[in-house]
Amino acid sequence: MRPTVRFLSDELIGRILSEARELICKLGVEIHNENVLGLLGDHGARIDSSKHRAFYTDDIIDQSLKAAPSSFCLYDSSGNQAVDLSGMNVNFTPGSAAINILDSDSLKSRRPTTADYVKYARLVGGMDHIGSQSTALVADDVPGRISDSYRLYLSLMHCHKPVVTGAFTIDAFEIMKELQLTVRGSGQALKEKPLAVFSCCPTSPLKWCDVTSQNVVDCAKHSIPVEYISMPLSGFMAPVTLVGSLVQHTAETLSGLAISQLTNPGTPVLYGGSPAVFDLRYETTPMGAIGTMMIDCAYNEIGKHLGLPTQAYIALSDAKLLDAQAGLETSMGATLAALAGINNISGPGMLDFESCFSLEKLVVDNEICGMVHRMVKGIEPKEDFPALPRFEELLRDDHLLISPHTLKYLNEEIYLPGPVIDRANRSRWAEEGSLTIQQRAAQEVKRILSEQTDSPLPQDVGDELTRQMTAAARTHEMEQLPEYA
Repeated sequence: MRPTVRFLSDELIGRILSEARELICKLGVEIHNENVLGLLGDHGARIDSSKHRAFYTDDIIDQSLKAAPSSFCLYDSSGNQAVDLSGMNVNFTPGSAAINILDSDSLKSRRPTTADYVKYARLVGGMDHIGSQSTALVADDVPGRISDSYRLYLSLMHCHKPVVTGAFTIDAFEIMKELQLTVRGSGQALKEKPLAVFSCCPTSPLKWCDVTSQNVVDCAKHSIPVEYISMPLSGFMAPVTLVGSLVQHTAETLSGLAISQLTNPGTPVLYGGSPAVFDLRYETTPMGAIGTMMIDCAYNEIGKHLGLPTQAYIALSDAKLLDAQAGLETSMGATLAALAGINNISGPGMLDFESCFSLEKLVVDNEICGMVHRMVKGIEPKEDFPALPRFEELLRDDHLLISPHTLKYLNEEIYLPGPVIDRANRSRWAEEGSLTIQQRAAQEVKRILSEQTDSPLPQDVGDELTRQMTAAARTHEMEQLPEYA
């Protein structure tokens, strides 16, 4: 039996959905994109152009929900299935778009470079329990106008796994689309085997800016999956109650769902988000707060009620170092998310309110993900009945270490973590240097990077990606891409 957790009753889910629908139908949604307003108007929404406001209809919402697929898969750069976003399947991907990296030597936060990004991408390729990569770092050594497409370029060049990404500008989407088409070979091949998911974020409360709403449309036109990242802040830009924040999150997500499905019915979507409770004491948005995790798990239940695959920014920490706080917040979030059945869990590697990435934390979090994957398999009998023969063998031999039953089921039943998790007794731990988890993780990062290779792209594909990215850089007065020895 698969273990699960729930926070909402079916009755409460129904009430939240009813209230959210009423919000976007009667209060409307502010949309700063004339084409999107026109699209909604063509399908029956009342448009107040002077206020950039669209008043949805129940028919638009119902039509969109009916059109959205209940699941989809992501494929790696070679076209192999890598992530199954269906049912209660759980997949992990690193957190996204950190503007800082935790320096491995100084343990100080600093701006990332291309070299840092390449290390990150290669490291993700060696993470057994993390199914996809994200564009996790914003490299500071390229112009900001190409930083989003550049991140995708580096990911495709240096890691074979599918990518969770997003565009900061309307123009950047075109480059990012072409990069994917170069890897896949054609638009049809990209549609059949999606390579990336684009995060599209409404602005709370109930607003879509020009860039993000156009990203939703552009992704839909090319059948590129999107995840809606509504970010209500409980007690600040959303009601302080968790239910009130869920109503807002639901309304904002449904408003984006309609834009994509009216553009191209059947576009793959993730019912996602990055909400947070607001800590009034520090004026911060703690992703490791239990209230934040509860909202994440609860909106996942709403998404599943609607028959949609889900995503959440959870399994991350607000700590500044790889310390006890980082462990407890990340592991609690990963455990709750998996029990709730969130399909794409975005967070490993991330610190400091989603602003700082740590390579060492990523390898520790990979072990958390491995433990969680084992947990959700649950407990099932495996030749355990009748029990008498097994215990007769135990009494006869005084152990079951080399029992055929042990050898057959050991790796399946008992998760054995890698060297970043200390399982030695104290004397052995001392003999091996009394290493902290930060030190063990640093060693593991170096080991994996020494063994990892780049994405197995054909030479001509890699050359074409580089040509496209260089051309984009030159439009912003950067003659050549950074080197990263």
